[in-house]
Amino acid sequence: MVSVINTVDTSHEDMIHDAQMDYYGTRLATCSSDRSVKIFDVKNGGQILVADLRGHEGPVWQVAWAHPMYGNILASCSYDRKVIIWKEENGTWDKMYEYTGHDSSVNSVCWGPYDFGLILACGSSDGAISLVTCSGDQQWDIKKISNAHTIGCNAVSWAPSVVPGSLIDQPSGQKPNFIKRFVSGGCDNLVKLWKEEDGQWKEDQKLEAHSDWVRDVGWAPSIGLPTSTIASCSQDGRVFIWTCDDPSGNTWTAKLLHKFNDVVWHVSWSVTGNILAVSGGG
Repeated sequence: MVSVINTVDTSHEDMIHDAQMDYYGTRLATCSSDRSVKIFDVKNGGQILVADLRGHEGPVWQVAWAHPMYGNILASCSYDRKVIIWKEENGTWDKMYEYTGHDSSVNSVCWGPYDFGLILACGSSDGAISLVTCSGDQQWDIKKISNAHTIGCNAVSWAPSVVPGSLIDQPSGQKPNFIKRFVSGGCDNLVKLWKEEDGQWKEDQKLEAHSDWVRDVGWAPSIGLPTSTIASCSQDGRVFIWTCDDPSGNTWTAKLLHKFNDVVWHVSWSVTGNILAVSGGG
């Protein structure tokens, strides 16, 4: 059962493009058109600004926290074609890495599950998706999926690391079956699934239902359950829920959750994957 929260954003002129709480819910990162990334301590209902990170030369679209087992690490992406990875050391935030491999605005960043190490997916208006991986000692490895979406990629979201159902069917003492997969949405009206095989990224599925640009995608946390679930939203005002019960991951079914009267910008799952927050134009 999926419950829905519909938060309608009427202030589309607002400067802040994204706001993300860290893993523990004690820090809030925001990014805005003024090119800044700000970090706040969130305590007792108040917000205290602890860092104002400057490094982008255009509006900053999205921020993403890495898992805390790797320290306090935040990624940001911007219209300036850059992705910056920031790290806090002894209370001071500095650039850990700057990625400049895209030819156009970078619209979305998303960290992969912590089981895979520090790996960041980046979707760009140049149509490509980059996978940026920290291989240790501040060395970064780049893999790029060119022409992932014609005209541009608007959103990326990782799948849970564990293959659906594998926690249930698992013989005791055997490791769960990990697999690297993520979903993307683009200006070609498509939702696409990607999978890593033998070190190479390949298109796994192409999901068609939207009639305009796909603005956001969200792969629901599965906690090892047998079903995979993805939400997608679009310029066409529609929110679709895609489900797959097939262990091979080949058969996806689309269900129209709601048709709004305006563009739907964002979808976001709760940690348990049973509540979906939806935000759109007023």
